Amino acid sequence: MSRPDLDPDLLRAFVAVCEHLSFTHAARRLNRTQAAVSLQVQRLEERLGVKLFRRSTTRVEMTGVAESFLIDARRILTLSEQAVARLSHLRVAGQVRIGVMEDYGTRVIPRLLPEIAEIFPLVQIEMEIGLTARLLKRLGSSFDVVLAMHPEGAGKGDLVARESAAWVASRDHGTEHTDPLPVALSYPDCLFRQWAIEVLNASGRPWRLAYVSQSTAAIEALVEQGLAVSILKSSMLGQGLRRLDGSSGLPSLPGAEIRLHRAANISPGAALVADHLTQKLRQRG
Repeated sequence: MSRPDLDPDLLRAFVAVCEHLSFTHAARRLNRTQAAVSLQVQRLEERLGVKLFRRSTTRVEMTGVAESFLIDARRILTLSEQAVARLSHLRVAGQVRIGVMEDYGTRVIPRLLPEIAEIFPLVQIEMEIGLTARLLKRLGSSFDVVLAMHPEGAGKGDLVARESAAWVASRDHGTEHTDPLPVALSYPDCLFRQWAIEVLNASGRPWRLAYVSQSTAAIEALVEQGLAVSILKSSMLGQGLRRLDGSSGLPSLPGAEIRLHRAANISPGAALVADHLTQKLRQRG
């Protein structure tokens, strides 16, 4: 009996549906129609001779077979991507200068760099951490690539992730009940600082700017000690912090987008690295 051929396109559709539990969201991620993704999954099920999803009008659920197969599907796709990348990118060389926000620069990008180093062994990465507004001013002169945060729907560049801004406080202290409310924020050109001041002033709640630091790590430490509340990305909360909900009395915050910007004069090698970063950041989301 012949074994089924595992078409990478079918595997990508399967993995996308597993990660989103939605054919609609999977189609958006793959830039295809929902009908096309559904057909690809159906073809994969026919080739494997198994049922991968239980579908209703309101939800999509993975079967036990799908949960096991997901591990293998991801491994197959990763090996395939790495093999092709090694052949096509082995001779790419030069320097790639990246500007990135602190939280992404310390928690997200470092996890992607080992794979970049493997795929592009002759490329030298230089990374600098800073505030979005300041980094973008140096795109082209100091940086080939800048990973920056923008208000939802307002930024240019390649969209790689969506983030929700969250009021945060210490897990061990009820700082949000202090009057006036102590707040720890970054410098004036920080988007989260601008949002905090706007919504707090509009709410009429008494507050004070208790601490100012460009360092996200320093702000997190201050908040964890119960000295202030602050705004962070929901995906970046440390163990000593908690997200404040509507019961805290704090005003709601806008949505944010993470976008990758490329210099107009970016080199072909740096563009390939930017392509890889864009792909991996989107997969993370």
